[in-house]
Amino acid sequence: LPNNPAEVMVAAWEWGAYLGEEAVRKGARLITSSWARFPANVMPGKAKVGGNYVNSALAKMEAVAAGADEALLLDEEGYVAEGSGENLFFVRDGVIYALEHSVNLEGITRDSVIRIAKDLGYEVQVVRATRDQLYMADEVFMTGTAAEVTPVSMIDWRPIGKGTAGPVALRLREVYLEAATGRRPEYEAWLTYVTS
Repeated sequence: LPNNPAEVMVAAWEWGAYLGEEAVRKGARLITSSWARFPANVMPGKAKVGGNYVNSALAKMEAVAAGADEALLLDEEGYVAEGSGENLFFVRDGVIYALEHSVNLEGITRDSVIRIAKDLGYEVQVVRATRDQLYMADEVFMTGTAAEVTPVSMIDWRPIGKGTAGPVALRLREVYLEAATGRRPEYEAWLTYVTS
């Protein structure tokens, strides 16, 4: 706020797989939430603001209560928006589709994975997508600071592709983790080392 000085604190700690190791190995199970991602004229969805997480928390609680790992949120027009805390991608016939982020947080991890995918020779297109496009995809995966790259095996209890973590998602996860841990010199500029 204009008259309030900002104070910043950075915390660092060990972090396991956000949705669990099983979700990484086998793929996360998503269900479409009854909560929609709010439109940009209600809250600035592109901002990483604490108040924005209420919508995500409601969707996540609903998904977990239904036995899923994560929620899939639609926008006010019925297009796929994102997970409760992740950007979504899908793969069809060797092409990677990143979801347009008209109401979504512009994820740094999303942008990093797009760059890695292009560097690995994949074609990447940015699109608006409907649920049925995800249902028919060969693979679906999510990206985020906490989620890193997490494969999706099921949406609304429908198997995606073979119903397991897909090879494209697993390859992108491998390279992303190498980049994030300083084992990929071509992505060294992405890192800021914290010393104790």
